[in-house]
Amino acid sequence: MTRTVFTGGSVFDGTGAEPAAADVVVEHGRIVEVGTDLDGDEGVDCSGAVLLPGLFDCHVHVTVSEIGLLSRVQKPFSYQFYEAARNLWATLGLGITTVRDASGADLGIKQAVDDGLIPGPRLQISIGLISQTGGHGDSWNPSSICVPLLVPHPGRPEATADGPDEMRRVARTLLRAGADVLKVCTTGGVLSPRDDPRHSQYTPEELEVLVAEAAAQGRPVMAHAQGSAGIKNAVRAGVRSIEHGIHLDDEAIELMLGHGTWLVPTLIAPVNVVRAADAGVDLPAAVVAKAREVVEIHRDSVRRAYAAGVRIAMGTDSGVGPHGTNLEELALMAACGMTPADVLEATTSSAARLMGLDGELGRIEPGLRADLVVVSGDPYDFPALASNVREVWKDGVRVV
Repeated sequence: MTRTVFTGGSVFDGTGAEPAAADVVVEHGRIVEVGTDLDGDEGVDCSGAVLLPGLFDCHVHVTVSEIGLLSRVQKPFSYQFYEAARNLWATLGLGITTVRDASGADLGIKQAVDDGLIPGPRLQISIGLISQTGGHGDSWNPSSICVPLLVPHPGRPEATADGPDEMRRVARTLLRAGADVLKVCTTGGVLSPRDDPRHSQYTPEELEVLVAEAAAQGRPVMAHAQGSAGIKNAVRAGVRSIEHGIHLDDEAIELMLGHGTWLVPTLIAPVNVVRAADAGVDLPAAVVAKAREVVEIHRDSVRRAYAAGVRIAMGTDSGVGPHGTNLEELALMAACGMTPADVLEATTSSAARLMGLDGELGRIEPGLRADLVVVSGDPYDFPALASNVREVWKDGVRVV
């Protein structure tokens, strides 16, 4: 097998340490050496560049490409799968080599990437969005017409559940369908016009059943949770991560610290809703009003969570906004007080720990999989980072 050496640049190893001059040797799809004056059969010139571990996005929706109601009802059912292929390619081009799909992608999409049928980041999938009747994932409209963001199909079963028994059945159905993680809504949300992000959904008893069913099969639970009461219910029940966390109060932050719960902020998500409305996308007035209201509240919550020491991993909710713009999230994280090194750590090794992949990915060190991103210039220049991506390698193969 070819021994490839990345030489002449600096390395950000994913631990939060500052970039330092080093060479990296890759063989059999793995990193085998990190040091100086290393040799190989082939060389990759990294002069003037920094080598990063493959980046992560811990909250995407690869089958969702826009949030307008009219466009959704006009597309043929199968169109979403071709859009997913395009969205995965756009994400990979940013140096994001691993994503966690927060509902939408089914086992077929994941396997198509794994088998090399389509290029893209490797996926962890949740398949469906578990919601109560009248909850954030309920597609009912005042006309009584249901227009779901994610239409159920054989690979993506219906995920509405009311009561502990239904919760158990839905959890088992999604796990049978191939879910790596279960996604539940414990509060209302911005995009669901008939509920309030501050209001809680699901009882503690229902959530405890969900977490127990997931744990029985070695799977974690991620919670769409925006209001403080629903965040606390989710944390107490044992979810692994809080997605969004818009209305974090001091008690919620303390609970997250005590339970070791992760925060995936998705700061760009409400910004993208506002952008869509300003661009003329037809969205319910209540949705736009909620998005405008929460932008600053969201940033303050993340700022306080970071200052308190809550574990943070990068996620974007891409699908709400355009795929291929994911790295906009990094500048927003930095604006919440995160140091540039901490932002990159949240996008590499911390994200890998959240997803249970830290033994394989997220750092540049011998023994780990060779997901590498060659970035020209300053890797802390987050507004320019996407345009500075020079090459992307996944498992030791150059894919971009």
